[in-house]
Amino acid sequence: MGQFPAPMIIQPLQEHRETLIILHGRGSYASKFGPPLLETTVDGQTLQSTFPHAKIIFPTAAKSKATIYKNPTHQWFDNWHLEEYRKRQYLMVDGLNRSCWFVHGLLEEAVQEVGGQNVVLWGLSQGCATALVSLVMWEGEEFAGVVGMCGWLPFGNELVRVAGGEESDGIEEDGDEKDPFALSGDENEDPFARSDDDDEAGPAKAVKFLRETVDMEDTIGMVFQKTPVFLGHGTEDEKVSIELGREAKTALNLMGMDVQMKEYEGLGHWYSENMLKEIFRFIKEKLEIEETV
Repeated sequence: MGQFPAPMIIQPLQEHRETLIILHGRGSYASKFGPPLLETTVDGQTLQSTFPHAKIIFPTAAKSKATIYKNPTHQWFDNWHLEEYRKRQYLMVDGLNRSCWFVHGLLEEAVQEVGGQNVVLWGLSQGCATALVSLVMWEGEEFAGVVGMCGWLPFGNELVRVAGGEESDGIEEDGDEKDPFALSGDENEDPFARSDDDDEAGPAKAVKFLRETVDMEDTIGMVFQKTPVFLGHGTEDEKVSIELGREAKTALNLMGMDVQMKEYEGLGHWYSENMLKEIFRFIKEKLEIEETV
């Protein structure tokens, strides 16, 4: 996996009080993804004119080989075809680990500059998936909110099971069939023996499962439960089905999070003026910016 290029940074029009960190989708990059979003108007206002005190950061994902394309591209992590989402989930692990640490570095810097209450993390498609996992892994100061557009939650199907009180089926290892007993790594271990995990609540088990899966088990705490999330998704999304968006909301709710989800009739795999209007309203509310008439 390559290095993360320097982010594209849009300086605030007025005194710097807030920071928005916005992640592109797979195959894109900051200078391709950022300008159209910056130029889109909502009720005659752009993102910058709506948030004149915000520094807007557009990071670019590192380049790595995309298994489904058989070529390198900018991606936050590798993954299999989403219509076969439950297959080959191990592909996501390495990239998610690396990208989460990268996003955490951006969050730490932003929190130091303007305070957590003035920071929003935002992502489209795979950028949304990365933002959500980065949030669950976060152990720093709570921040204002997370916005996701036409995205999903990696390992969401397993998280729904675990947070709902069931046992995880585990994920397939590279080249192996899924075997929940083989994942323990100890052939002498009794898979039916009671462990301390049996006393944990569903949300805590789900967090532990995700952190262990992404190899970030050293992160601790449940700060993410204090950070509100807005998810926007088109009903006709041909790349990330609306069902995956709904699964993300269900999993996050089961993990104790405050999640709003809005569905946009007839919208495909992109944002719309109506979606951005609700996103702007959500961000203003969480940043405690008064609406102007």
